[in-house]
Amino acid sequence: MSAIPSSLSAAGRADTAPAGASSRPAAAYMNPYLAGVGIGLVLLASFVVMGRGLGATGAFSSFLAWVVQLVSPAHAEANVVYSDYLGDTHPLLAWLVFLVLGTFFGALVSGMLSGRSRFTVEKGPRIGTGGRLVLAFAGGTLTAIGAKLALGCTSGQALTGGALLNVGSWIFMLMVFAGGYAVAWFVRKEWV
Repeated sequence: MSAIPSSLSAAGRADTAPAGASSRPAAAYMNPYLAGVGIGLVLLASFVVMGRGLGATGAFSSFLAWVVQLVSPAHAEANVVYSDYLGDTHPLLAWLVFLVLGTFFGALVSGMLSGRSRFTVEKGPRIGTGGRLVLAFAGGTLTAIGAKLALGCTSGQALTGGALLNVGSWIFMLMVFAGGYAVAWFVRKEWV
């Protein structure tokens, strides 16, 4: 049995374009080792240029602090969690907000240039679209709660903290993998 899906040729190119995409074949995926080196260089550039590492949780926290300030300014200023994000500048001008926006738009442009952009819900044969979306939302909610409890998401904890050899970041990532393996058995029927 081949490790390459039947829709991909040996060169890693899709034989047919996905529904809703352009008629040209999709470009090959990037070498994962080269992508890892690229992420490492982006992380290094982040330290050199911005003086801190990567992390997406701060962008969402800045957005939430801004929304809470709009609804209840007194509560936002009195709350230690929100007040940290409401400094001298507007919370939506935090560089992490631009990092997340750039990540989204960069992924969109990359998908369009490679012929992989389409509106679809990835799911296994034994689950409907609604069920898949419910599971995705539940998983995203648990991940967001975990990121807040761990004081950082996988990019902040694993990439930045791991690069700095923070023990807590390494424990975080080990627990992410352990949790993934522990839950995989229960949700495998949704994918195979």
